[in-house]
Amino acid sequence: MLDLTTQYLGITLRTPLVPSASPLSQEIDGIRRLEDAGAAAVVLYSLFEEQLRLDAQELDHNLSAGTESYAESLTFLPEVGPFRLGPEGYLNHIRKAKEAVKVPIIASLNGTTVGGWTDYAKQIQQAGADALECNIYWIVTDPELSSADVEQRYVDIVKAVKAAVTIPVAVKLSPYFSNMANMARRLDDAGADGLALFNRFYQPDIDLDELELKPNVLLSTPQALRLPLTWIGILFGRVTASLAATSGVHGPEDVVKLLMVGANVTMLCSTLLRNGINHLRYVEQGLRDWMGAHEYESVKQMQGSMSQLRCPDPGAFERAQYMKGVKGIQHVMVTGREAWRLLNGG
Repeated sequence: MLDLTTQYLGITLRTPLVPSASPLSQEIDGIRRLEDAGAAAVVLYSLFEEQLRLDAQELDHNLSAGTESYAESLTFLPEVGPFRLGPEGYLNHIRKAKEAVKVPIIASLNGTTVGGWTDYAKQIQQAGADALECNIYWIVTDPELSSADVEQRYVDIVKAVKAAVTIPVAVKLSPYFSNMANMARRLDDAGADGLALFNRFYQPDIDLDELELKPNVLLSTPQALRLPLTWIGILFGRVTASLAATSGVHGPEDVVKLLMVGANVTMLCSTLLRNGINHLRYVEQGLRDWMGAHEYESVKQMQGSMSQLRCPDPGAFERAQYMKGVKGIQHVMVTGREAWRLLNGG
């Protein structure tokens, strides 16, 4: 019998198929449907740092409104500090999800500063989340901010959150570092239990009729797989943190490739939004069929077998791959011109 189990963040999962943070987990019914379709764990939709700030500002305003009118009222209301700030709805959602399903529930915090993350991380743990994913979504636009400062911010966030909770902590980050391997090692040393590679930045578009910027959310395509595939293949065996592949995971072959380079789990989002939750069943069955056809008995047997550490051609992950790719394009151009000449009697 095929063994599809895998370890992620120290948690044993039935398969490596995990739906990533998306609107699909905003309702308890959606989480139940994900579990029924075969999800090994569910990453909840993200709670944004801006939501925590707005909630705090609104509470501060409501508590202080009118206090300037009567001097005695200044000592009647308590300080804002002791109050538990933040959207209670998210914590309730975690509690209800834990009651509704048996698969692990991974909460998601999205932000860029240490701020109130640590306090809310504690509340997320208390609400019953099995793990926490810190989605550090930061597009740096300040020309005065050095790369060293940017990298240190990531490390500080991980250290602060790890000091605040005992549940596993994963870090979802971008690939935009001058040395991704070094950044991964630093986050690993800071205590990250897992690295989710990679988050996607949603760049704005321009509405030419209204002449204003507008959000433009594009679902990923299988071509997006190449980036996490490359870096997971390089990082496997070089960090102790679990490796989650996200972005570009659409079908069973994508899952196989990512497991081969060393992924512990493969996270799906765009394909489930496009094809429906039951697409999970198709991906799992496709994974089983491929493993059976190629005589693999377990996911563990596959993991890392094509990583840079174990690949017969380690240079394929680096510059040699670029050189071969350029030669391949040149070959296509030559054969294309030859075909055109023959079709036109040249």
